[in-house]
Amino acid sequence: MFERLALLEQEYEDVLQRLSDPAVASDQRAFRELSRRHKQLEGIVGPYRRYRVAQGDLAAAKEMYGDADADERELLRGEIETAETAMAALEDELKLLLLPRDPNDDKNVIVEIRGAEGGEEANLFARDLFEMYSRFAERQGWKLEVLGSDPSAMGGFNEVSFLVRGDGVWSKLKHEAGVHRVQRVPVTESQGRVHTSSATVTVLPEAEEIDVQIDPNDLKIDVYRSTGPGGQSVNTTDSAVRITHVPTGVVVSMQDEKSQIQNRARAMQVLRARLLKLEQDRQATEASETRRGQTGSGARSEKIRTYNFKENRVTDHRIGLTLYRLDRILGEGDLDEILDALVADDRTRQLAQ
Repeated sequence: MFERLALLEQEYEDVLQRLSDPAVASDQRAFRELSRRHKQLEGIVGPYRRYRVAQGDLAAAKEMYGDADADERELLRGEIETAETAMAALEDELKLLLLPRDPNDDKNVIVEIRGAEGGEEANLFARDLFEMYSRFAERQGWKLEVLGSDPSAMGGFNEVSFLVRGDGVWSKLKHEAGVHRVQRVPVTESQGRVHTSSATVTVLPEAEEIDVQIDPNDLKIDVYRSTGPGGQSVNTTDSAVRITHVPTGVVVSMQDEKSQIQNRARAMQVLRARLLKLEQDRQATEASETRRGQTGSGARSEKIRTYNFKENRVTDHRIGLTLYRLDRILGEGDLDEILDALVADDRTRQLAQ
């Protein structure tokens, strides 16, 4: 482990030197990649250097201990204990930092939410989830941009997709993929009975053009008139765009923007993300199985998390975590404790492997 850390420290110094090169500074792509790598390495090199300082303190205290008198030995024993405790904590931290990185960790994400089981109540819940993530993104200082939406009859979402930009977006939001279940009295329920509904959340890493090469000949592009709420030039022109990637059968539709060009650009953005995810899934396992692993069929029995309004309870079934503050989690986007626990569980399982 420490040989690897020494190599990473050397790479860190090399990256620092290259960042000061005027030729690199004039190349935006190279400068951006080096800056990203510098940030990654800085998070590892800092604790490694603190470990070496503690190691030096321990060696010095032990060397002095043999020639010290009784009072000095008492003081040195405290220094030795402090250094050993610091080294043990830093070693545990370094083991975590050296775990294999998710290749998508530096990417922004595209999130797709769909109403699943429960009719219009599922669509209303899909809107609640969208608002939860919007507030969470705001709390994190991330930027959220709606790419497309299909509003339902009562103000929910049949489907909504949005892009989230910011540091650590993928590492946290990737854990949100799956079936979310809600238990509450729907606004459509006249007798006050609790219903159970669900919505699916899919989380995709945003793909740049260099990540996914798309042959224009593989695309079938249809234009049509937008439907749903809209004003002048939205519902009156053929501005909506549907793009089908023929080899994979992936279909993306966009209609929120007024111009066909804007809708086409957004559809291509989502298409690249879906194709990147398919390719990454294929490398690990068959793409269809992995994608079903995120959202399944949307059935309530496949839930990853339950939101129970009567008990003000949110339960994440993957880690057995239950919190009694649904109002803050769903209403204010207070997801930190849940996501931190999921990240910690993921790291623990990686260490065990």
